Amino acid sequence: MRRSRKLFYSALSILRYLGLIFTLSTFWHGNLSAEPLTLPQVLSLLEVYNPSIANAKARQELAQAALVTSRAYPNPELEIGGGSSTGIGAGALNGSNQQVFMSQPLDLPFVREARSKVAEAGIISADEANRHVWLTVRSQVRLAFYEILRRQAELQISKDNEELLTQIRDKIKLKVEVGEAPRYEQVKSEAELLNALKLRESAETQVDDAKSALHMMFGTALPHQYETVGELPAPLVSLPTLENLRQEVLDKQPVLQQFRAEVQMAQAKVKFQQNLRYPQPTLKAGAERDPGLEQWRVNIVIPLPLWNQRQGPIGEAAAELKQAEALANQQEYLVIRELENAYNRYRIANRQVETFDAGLLKEAETVLKVAEAAYRLGERGILDYLDAQRTYRTVRNDYLNARFDRQAAQIILDRLRATDLENLKS
Repeated sequence: MRRSRKLFYSALSILRYLGLIFTLSTFWHGNLSAEPLTLPQVLSLLEVYNPSIANAKARQELAQAALVTSRAYPNPELEIGGGSSTGIGAGALNGSNQQVFMSQPLDLPFVREARSKVAEAGIISADEANRHVWLTVRSQVRLAFYEILRRQAELQISKDNEELLTQIRDKIKLKVEVGEAPRYEQVKSEAELLNALKLRESAETQVDDAKSALHMMFGTALPHQYETVGELPAPLVSLPTLENLRQEVLDKQPVLQQFRAEVQMAQAKVKFQQNLRYPQPTLKAGAERDPGLEQWRVNIVIPLPLWNQRQGPIGEAAAELKQAEALANQQEYLVIRELENAYNRYRIANRQVETFDAGLLKEAETVLKVAEAAYRLGERGILDYLDAQRTYRTVRNDYLNARFDRQAAQIILDRLRATDLENLKS
């Protein structure tokens, strides 16, 4: 009985200890999840958790392994045999025989060099592809993060709008009750408040959707419930001319360098297949021992390209070269088109932001205050007041969208110009 009690209390103590650990771990994880995430913190997760970057790194390792393979020499072959010999004719001997031969395929220097160039071009292509993926994913994360900030700002505008309309509704309701305003003004204010409530709920859903888009890029690295905090960075001090940007992108954009490396690799493959038309000899040396006879031999085996002169592989390599050149040209057109689009979007959004900063936003706020004062004094009706409030909300949303549109265009320009490559870990 005593032993059973001791076991019971020991088990109870262990359960309490485990419960305490679980509680502390839950509390600790909850604190971590509750901490607002900044953009640098999110970007620091890329190297470890993003599958696209992991795939690009694996491609680099594959290209390095292909280079090792291209520089490897062919293995020799050892041939060992034996049997019995039966003499034929007078004086012939009977007995066992043995053979030992070593064969070494000869790797022609020009074939070896062409094969290595294919692998070297593959390494360049994989390196540039890694840079392209890194830039692309980094820009996608920045866009997703700022999209969350954008939706959160829109949500705050919706909440402010709902709060303001609630105050307006309450004031009108009081005026209707004391007989200072007609009933239709209360109905109108109630309708505007319901619309504001719908806009606020829609804004909350858009915040959740934006967070889900960022969460998808990292999986379990981000908690399901998290908050973000941050501000938009300063815009470009001066926007270079489109011609200068076009030349910069053509010189530095990794995806263009990747496709150019693909063309070089295709050219090397054509040369490699052409060089393989020359017979690859094999050196063979060995010894044979028969009863009463021992022989040493050195042979060279040369395949004769009579039926197969590699017309098919050479034709395939030539077609792949044409395809690589066409894809490189097409990619150049796409990149330049994307550059022009981002450039125009940046200019338009920047012009809009400057217009708002020059006084449009302040004017809309002033008009709202004037309309509110006029309504209180009975100089204007509720429709004028609500219209001014609606205009102010629209101007705030347009100003917010212009700022974030400018930032989105700047992120695309940064990616095309490869301005973040100095942050890439080798």
